[in-house]
Amino acid sequence: MVIFIRKASENLHILEVVFFRNLLAFIVMLPILTSTGLAAIKMNNTKLFFVRGFFGAIGMLAGFTCLTLIPLAQATAISFSKPIFITIGATIFLGEIIKARRIAGIILGVIGMLIIVQPGVNSFSFGIMLAIIAALAHSLNALIVKKLTITDTPQAIITWMVIILIPITFIPAVAVWQWPSFETWLYLWGIAILGTLAHYSWTKSCSMVEITSLQAIEFIKLPIMALLGWMIFSEIPGTWTWVGGLIIFMSTIYISHREAKAANSLKPITALRKQNSKGDL
Repeated sequence: MVIFIRKASENLHILEVVFFRNLLAFIVMLPILTSTGLAAIKMNNTKLFFVRGFFGAIGMLAGFTCLTLIPLAQATAISFSKPIFITIGATIFLGEIIKARRIAGIILGVIGMLIIVQPGVNSFSFGIMLAIIAALAHSLNALIVKKLTITDTPQAIITWMVIILIPITFIPAVAVWQWPSFETWLYLWGIAILGTLAHYSWTKSCSMVEITSLQAIEFIKLPIMALLGWMIFSEIPGTWTWVGGLIIFMSTIYISHREAKAANSLKPITALRKQNSKGDL
């Protein structure tokens, strides 16, 4: 999907690319909605859906735009910081307690990001800033999705996301409007189809397992994006992108391990409480 975003943006303004990603995704989902019915997309937490739409719009606009400004491998490496932001967000918004080891993992991840960005050595580009904003917005989005999966179906979460984003992204797209060429339409449909499949798979995964357990597979993106960036756009990632990406990955794996271990340690306590409550009845 990332390759299609970059290719589509060569002939179409990125604001339009974001709008068409949501509009065409809704069209892709129409056959599914027809078969499942409107009951499958009922909103049980309306306020949270619109909050998610707000952060989703920020994340998508920043994430798509940064892909047109910085190398794909660099953008991918910075995106590894999402689990770090998720851990911080869970502490601030969900009241989770993080201990010294996880704080150390967060610090390690920040160091990895600084190695990639290299403030004071290279200019802090607008593209890098957008990549960090996108990672932060997607992290808040992930926390909201995890909460929504308790009360709402994956179909509802995915469908209402694009429905809410269509008018939000259409407004800025009008200012730069031009009709896509035939080739660009192919890229836009590719973005919509692959994006919808990825979104559904990820949302379904969030409803089945802990978010942190999904982060271990993220690092495979870096060599894939580096290879595609080199083959298609002649981009060669710098050494510090690999070093920083590896450090961030190690920190997220450690954070994921600690959170999984903490979650497992709570299961016997939860089971005991349930058993005691039944005994009281």
